[in-house]
Amino acid sequence: MRNSSRRSMALERAVAAIVPTPERHNHGVIERLDRPIADEEGRPTRPYRAVDTLAAMERRGSITAGMRQAGEDFRARFAVAQLDPLRAPDWSRSRDRGSIRYNDGGEPGLRIEAARNAVWRAIHAVGGVGSPAGSCLWHVVGWESSLKQWALEQGWSGRRVSQEAASGILIAALGALEAHFGGRLIA
Repeated sequence: MRNSSRRSMALERAVAAIVPTPERHNHGVIERLDRPIADEEGRPTRPYRAVDTLAAMERRGSITAGMRQAGEDFRARFAVAQLDPLRAPDWSRSRDRGSIRYNDGGEPGLRIEAARNAVWRAIHAVGGVGSPAGSCLWHVVGWESSLKQWALEQGWSGRRVSQEAASGILIAALGALEAHFGGRLIA
């Protein structure tokens, strides 16, 4: 009996070790996945994930599944395009005589360039980079800032907007983005 209680205590400690910290809870809503997925050693596990703006809006019924998919497609292209301002250098690549340019000539690869063109076309489809929808897509969906943060800090052309207006701007941008993508997935 002592062995089974020791095992159950060890299992309880292992489960408690994977619970998100209180500090993580301060950064937004997190939830446990519905189905187990494989961890790095191939064992089944049910990790936690952050609930992003698009998922929360779809759950509330503010946006459709197609609008969320368009936002996810845009976010994926944005990541491939390497437009996020916070990046660490790739230390596995050799540098060219101490400069910050790598031996690839400093030019982005074809895949990155294609993704940047796709992002640029999508931003233009919603009104351009200077439009409220373009700014909102860039910051909220691309950079994954919160909608509240964009509304208070960035806004549109330096003007603050209310959270309700920001939500409407994002909904309109996602609708235009869905129309731009034509309901198809971009790879």
